[in-house]
Amino acid sequence: MKKTDISSMSREEWLRLRKSGIGGSDAGAVCGVNPYRSAVAVYQDKISEDLSDDDNEAMRQGRDLEEYVAKRFSEATGLKVKKSSFMYRSDEHPFMIADIDRLILGEKAGLECKTASAYSSDKWKDGAIPESYEIQCRHYMAVMGFTHMFIACLILGKEFVIRRIDRDPEMEAAIISIEESFWNDNVMPKVMPDPDGSRAYDEILDKYFPRRDDAEAIRLIGFDKDLRRREELNSLIDKLETERNEIDQRIKIYMEGTEQAQTDDYRVSWIFTEIQRLDTKRLKSEEPELYSRYTKMTTGRRFTVRRAA
Repeated sequence: MKKTDISSMSREEWLRLRKSGIGGSDAGAVCGVNPYRSAVAVYQDKISEDLSDDDNEAMRQGRDLEEYVAKRFSEATGLKVKKSSFMYRSDEHPFMIADIDRLILGEKAGLECKTASAYSSDKWKDGAIPESYEIQCRHYMAVMGFTHMFIACLILGKEFVIRRIDRDPEMEAAIISIEESFWNDNVMPKVMPDPDGSRAYDEILDKYFPRRDDAEAIRLIGFDKDLRRREELNSLIDKLETERNEIDQRIKIYMEGTEQAQTDDYRVSWIFTEIQRLDTKRLKSEEPELYSRYTKMTTGRRFTVRRAA
């Protein structure tokens, strides 16, 4: 296992180093289990020269509270932890890198520190671990040769949870295989991962393929089967939405205006709400200068399919 000292690195240098391999925070997305990030987003990050930081408030709070989470973990378990100042790289699989939150002293183990909102507490219920976090820890075990990992999560304003994950060679082999394929078949040759239907993939496509004003219509070859299936799916979606609405309507009739109802398994609400919306049509007509001053132009690409005449 190779290691690189990151203690004195600038943020820019650290971001560039991260592009040289698949890290633990990338692993869940590459394996298709991260609800907030897709494999194609990781791909775009790795092949791009852009070093802009996609930092946000939740990430900032997570970093600021990392030391607190580590201290709470030590208090709860009696285990001593040490902050690592290195980026580690697997000898056997050099595309795999690891930036561990904490090392457990006296054990072949590490600690991953997390924070979550109270709305996410159900994801930790009854000993559960969000799948993306589990994959992250298993990625670290593969790189570091750990026998186990701990994950501690501060669920803000609610509770503090600790989970232990033991090494599973079979699952680890599957993760390595997926990451290896992603790195060798996509990142290195710069071939986009297969579509996954996610909104994140759509966003990457808009950036990856900018508008070409001079482009003429092209002949689609080999897509008739896909387009027929797309048409069938649209018809099925319409039928399913109608069926869902019928169920909603039957429940509303039964509730007779009551705002709350429940069964053994479900809770239903039919709450009166008031929404204020700006009358843009009237504003444009009566105050065109004001409308123009506060109108923001956005650009995007709209994808449509219709039957040929």
